Amino acid sequence: MEHLSGDDDSARATLAIELRRLREESGKSLAQLSEDTSYDRTYLHRLETGERLSQRPVMEALDAVYGTGKLLTRLWRLAQQESFKDKYKDFMQYEARAVIMHKYMMTIPGLLQTEDYARMALSTALPPLGTDELENQVAARIGRQELLRRDPAPNVRVILDESVLRRLPADPQVWHDQMALIEHAASLPNMTVQVLPFKAGVHHLMGGSLSMLWLPDGHAVAYLEGAKSARLTDDPKEVAQLRLAYDRVRDMALSPLDSLTFIKHLEDGTS
Repeated sequence: MEHLSGDDDSARATLAIELRRLREESGKSLAQLSEDTSYDRTYLHRLETGERLSQRPVMEALDAVYGTGKLLTRLWRLAQQESFKDKYKDFMQYEARAVIMHKYMMTIPGLLQTEDYARMALSTALPPLGTDELENQVAARIGRQELLRRDPAPNVRVILDESVLRRLPADPQVWHDQMALIEHAASLPNMTVQVLPFKAGVHHLMGGSLSMLWLPDGHAVAYLEGAKSARLTDDPKEVAQLRLAYDRVRDMALSPLDSLTFIKHLEDGTS
């Protein structure tokens, strides 16, 4: 079990220290705080020691109890971003600011995963994650989805390779809920979901996933990710080539309406 050291100046440690300080200054016991927030006292204690990273609704509830505006929610956001491995941090910072996102995915993107599906996917990590670290990673991944609810929300296009939709988890309910979330996402005005079927044949992006992000100033970056590697580039020439590759894949994909029909047929077992 991980405990944060006294000289730890990470965002996660700062949040933990602030949670404990606020509770002690309020004169509340963990049992009283549990009654105020409806969260288990052991869970709240683990937040105060930095053993666990919560999800946004917990911080919003604590902000309300302590009258701290959005202080804890802001600290949580920093801690959530910090929890990702170093090689992803730059990408996450770009993603958080992006106004347009284009993704071709060989996996279900974290932005569209349910909590149960994220937990299942992250539990396959090697070496295996401990229970607390697994839950921290799940919370961080689900926390990223807050950016889809910004105002204004980013415009997002996701092309899912058919192989993503054919690889079902062992638990049918997890898959049902995951497909329902994708279908809901496809109905949002700022979200487009397409499927690249097997029959589309070979293409330039085979073997990995691609995310292309456009920032408010028009600057674009591309993020290539494989099973064992990841690379972020903002080189204009390379980004342009990857955009061309993405556009060709988009042209090969099913239309948004046909993609939704395809997904529903898969869920019904008719495809």
